[in-house]
Amino acid sequence: MSINRRSKNITEGVARAPNRSMYYAMGYTEGDFVKPMIGVANGHSTITPCNSGLQKLADAAVEGLKAAGANPQIFGTPTISDGMAMGTEGMKYSLVSREVISDCVETCVGGQWMDGVLVIGGCDKNMPGGMMGMLRANVPAIYVYGGTILPGKYKGQDLNIVSVFEAVGQFSAGNMSEEDFCQIERRAIPGPGSCGGMYTANTMSSSFEALGMSLPYASTQANVEDEIVETTRHAAKVLVEAVKADLKPRDIVTKKAIENAVAVIMATGGSTNAVLHFLAIAHAAEVEWTIDDFERIRRKVPVLCDLKPSGQYLAIDLHHAGGIPQVMKILLKAGLLHGDCITITGKTVAENLADVPDVPRADQHVIRTIDKPMYEQGHLAILRGNLSPEGCVAKITGLKSPVMTGPARVFEDEQTALAAIMAKQIVAGDVMVLRYLGPKGGPGMPEMLAPTGALIGQGLGESVGLVTDGRFSGGTWGMVVGHVAPEAYAGGNIALVQEGDSITIDAHRLLLQLNVDDTELARRRKLWVQPAPRYTRGVLAKFAHNAASASFGAVLDKFD
Repeated sequence: MSINRRSKNITEGVARAPNRSMYYAMGYTEGDFVKPMIGVANGHSTITPCNSGLQKLADAAVEGLKAAGANPQIFGTPTISDGMAMGTEGMKYSLVSREVISDCVETCVGGQWMDGVLVIGGCDKNMPGGMMGMLRANVPAIYVYGGTILPGKYKGQDLNIVSVFEAVGQFSAGNMSEEDFCQIERRAIPGPGSCGGMYTANTMSSSFEALGMSLPYASTQANVEDEIVETTRHAAKVLVEAVKADLKPRDIVTKKAIENAVAVIMATGGSTNAVLHFLAIAHAAEVEWTIDDFERIRRKVPVLCDLKPSGQYLAIDLHHAGGIPQVMKILLKAGLLHGDCITITGKTVAENLADVPDVPRADQHVIRTIDKPMYEQGHLAILRGNLSPEGCVAKITGLKSPVMTGPARVFEDEQTALAAIMAKQIVAGDVMVLRYLGPKGGPGMPEMLAPTGALIGQGLGESVGLVTDGRFSGGTWGMVVGHVAPEAYAGGNIALVQEGDSITIDAHRLLLQLNVDDTELARRRKLWVQPAPRYTRGVLAKFAHNAASASFGAVLDKFD
């Protein structure tokens, strides 16, 4: 719908003059008022390499929209660099930024009566935040991912951001020289683009392609390569066609489409954060979806891709091996994908994949065939037990045995836990419990990449458990369980764990159990007092007050 037609729905005659005069001030002419007004949500910033290369994509989107006969309207969205904030107080703002971004998109699209919106993002929360805003606004929309980073290089090895966190553990354990440590730090991030493994950014971009809200092949392109600019121009033209067809996000993001997205997350070995974010995305789309649906999909979808953090390859390697369309075609042929779902192209999933080979090329090693997967079932397991009756998330790829029972080592924050690891106070068999780090207690559910990276670096990744009501980076792997709900701040049993208590993590039985009898837990509960909130003003206080449980995506607008 154009500004001209919209204005007729509001008022007539001279009352339209102030409305139009604002546009004349920006160079619009009379003919522009019959063209669709398309928002370009530009996440460009020099805060992080994930977003520092987005301006060229915003420029390409503007060019594509104008060429397609639309009027682009550019507005900004913020970002927080998870990699830079990790291990600091700033990490508490990361999940908060998801909500701020979604509010930005919804506010600008709704406030300016835009006919469509193209959202451009790079860092982790840009994707779910942008998607949630698109779904709330529910005008024709497309997501443009800023692209992955190319690997750094040192001594013949590919490097990425997780290489640095793991190097901290290796250096502290005396297994790496200072020179090697410094060189890895300097060389791991060679330029713009999002962290290179199947971490959260690339997980979300890949899932958006599978969801039908991004163009085929767009989710694994490198930011520094030319094809991503042309893809963005094409995305703008596709969006204008969607406006003409009145094809809206909620027409595309159905339960079957979310099942497709989650199937691809499992097949690619994606981030635990995808569980939290797709609960929130489904909520924004008003699609019935629960944490147990992830387990339902996991049981039937194998891990097909050998990707970091638990595998060998990076997202750019996946792109060169055939990208997400190749993964989707394998799943489609196996009956594990809904081919009839409509996508932003106006075609169905099956139609988009018609020319993709049924099996991956023999000269690549990133994507496996359906009969020779990396793992027979998906890697994101939903565990329950008396320690997490609402469910929690375990990432079980790369482990020889996802089962252990050990004594609890209890920490009230991330920093003291990391200090204990660095001081070599954590030994094989321990189960670290990091609590009061949930949506309300953190607040903001910070990620625990610093402790988990240090454990991996010290060779303890498979022999030490880590349980938290916080989150994990997409770069995390090991014997880790996150999103424990109810969280400690809300009085969940994780708040009652004492040093030395026996805890069992058993991914085979989907169990997270505190081996303390109910009578003793009841006694401890009577003595438990909810801590005072860490913040009483500002955005962190607002988030803590409104955030739902992690088992509901930690959304801020769950009022029923």
